[in-house]
Amino acid sequence: MPVADLDSYSLLLVYSAMAVYTLAFIAYAIDVARRSATKIVPAEARMPVGAGAPTSAAEPTVAGTPGAAAGRGARIGFTLTVLAWALHLGATLLRGLAAGRVPWANMYEFALTGVAVIVGVFVLSRLWKDLNFLGVFFTGLATVFLGVATVNYYVAPTPLPPALQTYWLVIHVFVATLATGFMGLGTGLSILQLIKEKRDNGFLRSLPSPVQLEDLAYRVGVIGFIFWTFTLIAGAIWAEHAWGRYWGWDTKEVWTFVIWVVYAGYIHARATRGWRGSRSAWLQIIGFAAIIFNFTIVNQFFTGLHAYSGL
Repeated sequence: MPVADLDSYSLLLVYSAMAVYTLAFIAYAIDVARRSATKIVPAEARMPVGAGAPTSAAEPTVAGTPGAAAGRGARIGFTLTVLAWALHLGATLLRGLAAGRVPWANMYEFALTGVAVIVGVFVLSRLWKDLNFLGVFFTGLATVFLGVATVNYYVAPTPLPPALQTYWLVIHVFVATLATGFMGLGTGLSILQLIKEKRDNGFLRSLPSPVQLEDLAYRVGVIGFIFWTFTLIAGAIWAEHAWGRYWGWDTKEVWTFVIWVVYAGYIHARATRGWRGSRSAWLQIIGFAAIIFNFTIVNQFFTGLHAYSGL
């Protein structure tokens, strides 16, 4: 099949995935709205007259909107997310076949693959813990990022420049996308933690406590940090292979190190200094914001040896 046809089918799957991600976002949003409309009924108000031992008042139940506790919208949203992710993976695979290489050699391809990995981390986290309450965050993020990528970053498949014609492209960039996926998951948890610390009613009542959200964010943040550390080391080895030096203070190298320092500070401050609560959450969010800045602003507006945006 001609390259142009493969790329056209890839784009068609991207648009289809965006449409299904949007439907999933709507389903998740409806579920949040329904559960936010519920009322918390104290235990003593539910105890029938003449009952035996009283139920503890510390055990509220959620009532109000019929079926709110069942989370049918969330289940529909997750099913649609899995379908959208399958279409998304198909689009990424076809883009790689059209280019005749791994599909992450320019900004469009890295966005395509990176968002697929981020959503994949969310989908596969179901095997570990039910994080469906992050569905609005991840489906919204996927829709926006894919939309921006197709409108602003799309380029036709092109051959690799000499510096990218190495197995390090596969190792270095793929591990960076894995790190971004876990850090994105941690950021979503940190955002919810901050929201729940400020208000705890309606839908938020059904979420884990701020302390539990913080612990989950820390765990996945540590995993992301380990992958990012490997990314930094692999990038230095690749730089020596391509340019004859391990470190050259290139803008991309500097920002990769800045991100590593932010997350190292986050882990160190929480583990040894007892930084808990909002300070811990904000450090995680700042680290992920630095990743987005590195991918967008640095790639487009700063010159250097890492000028592979394709724009």
